[in-house]
Amino acid sequence: MKTGVFIGLITLDCIYQTRKTLEANEKQVAEAVLLAAGGPATNAAVAFRALGNRAVLVGALGCHPLSTVVRDDLTQSGIVLVDLTPTATVSPPFSSIVVNMMTGDRAVISRNAADRPTPKGPPPPDLLAGAACLLIDGHQMLLGLALARQAQQANVPVIIDAGSWKPGFDQVLSLATVVIASATFCPPEPGIGAIAYLQSLGIPYIAITRGAAPIFYQTPCQSGEIAVPTIQPVDTLGAGDIFHGAFCHSCIQGVDFVEALTRAAQVASGSCQSFGTRQWVHQWVE
Repeated sequence: MKTGVFIGLITLDCIYQTRKTLEANEKQVAEAVLLAAGGPATNAAVAFRALGNRAVLVGALGCHPLSTVVRDDLTQSGIVLVDLTPTATVSPPFSSIVVNMMTGDRAVISRNAADRPTPKGPPPPDLLAGAACLLIDGHQMLLGLALARQAQQANVPVIIDAGSWKPGFDQVLSLATVVIASATFCPPEPGIGAIAYLQSLGIPYIAITRGAAPIFYQTPCQSGEIAVPTIQPVDTLGAGDIFHGAFCHSCIQGVDFVEALTRAAQVASGSCQSFGTRQWVHQWVE
């Protein structure tokens, strides 16, 4: 069983499923509700583990009572947690999410890691021992940078989830083997597109995911588009995160870049056909 290390945001997600979008001042009774650990690196780690690997999640959680809910969910998902702030008493970042079951669209409000204490000191020295890949989502930028440097020296592939621009990303991105960016990723330099910017950093493998639209990719030898499966989505929450975890799974199996993207799109599309970020695991694995 191969190991992947995932560093980034850990949240507590409260997910409501509704039949239609909430209007101003409207009250609805949810069709379903779910509490689960969330965050880009977290959901990617869950997907990676569900596909048969060992997933180590590195982030800031702490010992607040609500952290128990997150920790229990991670344990049930088979995730090895490395808590960078084990004595922190503040609540974990909390996300409230409303999912329209008729369209699969979701609305999310969260503080992310804005109020979290910053982990002090370097990462554990043996954190990457035996790792086959490292994924960074940018929410623990300094530690992500330190681990990316370690990974580069150890020839461990560095995969970056570039969902949106974050301060300090330029240093981490320059160490990446693979960058998978969202369509909303916007580099800080005005007038330069995401692909051109990422290429200027010398990143060999680049992909841009665009929801239901084809994935654009660029390698040292070729560029092109990959169609994603056509589905009727129930819930698109976490689809991009699951895509990254599934990509990491294919990447460490020795699959080429384009095929790894194709397989990841299949897994992510499958996850959109059930409510929440966990139910798909049982359906996919079974």
